Amino acid sequence: MAAISNDWLEPLKPEFSKSYYKELYARVKDEYEKHVVFPPANEIFSAFELTPLKDVKVVIIGQDPYHNVGQAHGLCFSVNDGVPFPPSLLNICKEMADDMGKPMPTSGNLQYLANQGVLLLNATLTVRSGMAGSHQGKGWETFTDAVIKVISDSKQNVVFLLWGSYAGNKSKLIDTTKHLVLKAPHPSPLSSYRGFFGCKHFSRANAYLQQHGLPPIKW
Repeated sequence: MAAISNDWLEPLKPEFSKSYYKELYARVKDEYEKHVVFPPANEIFSAFELTPLKDVKVVIIGQDPYHNVGQAHGLCFSVNDGVPFPPSLLNICKEMADDMGKPMPTSGNLQYLANQGVLLLNATLTVRSGMAGSHQGKGWETFTDAVIKVISDSKQNVVFLLWGSYAGNKSKLIDTTKHLVLKAPHPSPLSSYRGFFGCKHFSRANAYLQQHGLPPIKW
């Protein structure tokens, strides 16, 4: 299992010594040895490596990684170049394009956002091949809740985009007196027409960042 090596390490270090994380580490290591697990082990913490804590301006929270071959690479909702858009990602890109008045992207790889300070965080960081949600409830959520708390406590004026009820429940971890929380239905085809389309979260996030003297995201 890859390790976190940048400025996330210090505030998250207490988590690594807790019993839940030691059990999680052993369980995930065993899964990678015995099964096909996504993302590749060296990409589990890609979101943290690509978006250092000091650079975080926006947080998008997903549930768990894609469970089909070649899709997951450690960033929520994102897929590698050349991989067809999963339905939720397609709807995210449609809303982004409509909101920002830009053409649809040709790739579903969102690393360009991670490089600008958008933390693309799944609540669960691993999954067994073909088994959606298979690593939920194993301890990852405790760890990623701690990540959200670190951001909320140590930073100012971060925008949290919470899509769907699962992500929406994370708002209780966020100090809304110093951060902006934007909620909408999930971008899944099952719920996107109930208010995800037209939510304009991308332009609203940029407006908030600019109000607080921060450069906008080039969505």
